[in-house]
Amino acid sequence: MNKNDKKYELNLPDYTIANILQTGNWMNEKFSDHLKQYALSIQQFQVLRSLKELKGASADLQTLQAEMVSKNSNTTRLVEKLRLKGYITRFQNEENRRKVDIKITDEGLTLLNEIEGVQIDFENTIVGNLSTTEIIALNQLLEKIRNK
Repeated sequence: MNKNDKKYELNLPDYTIANILQTGNWMNEKFSDHLKQYALSIQQFQVLRSLKELKGASADLQTLQAEMVSKNSNTTRLVEKLRLKGYITRFQNEENRRKVDIKITDEGLTLLNEIEGVQIDFENTIVGNLSTTEIIALNQLLEKIRNK
């Protein structure tokens, strides 16, 4: 029996959860480090990407919150930081004055295009030792865990 076989003798659910948590933290650190060169957090990047996908349409805070990977993100604070950087605009909704319409600016689009130029290389570095089949299987298993 080699050293790697021993870890599988442990409580498999416990080992699996610990492994997923450790991998998630590792990936979070790598992604955060990658985005530091653009002075963006992961959450800010997600907001910008969500707005870009709307192709010029606006979104409200609830829509952006639903798109976030981390549901605990303070979307109001994230939006304000992005507005101060000039990456988004925020306007009061004319039909419902309690809502705010948020759009990405040309400056925000330019930044995202710059990031996307190196994003593919970053992503390939992270999963580069996996085949396409393994990546698909991994995603299916992770989705299966979340969607019991």
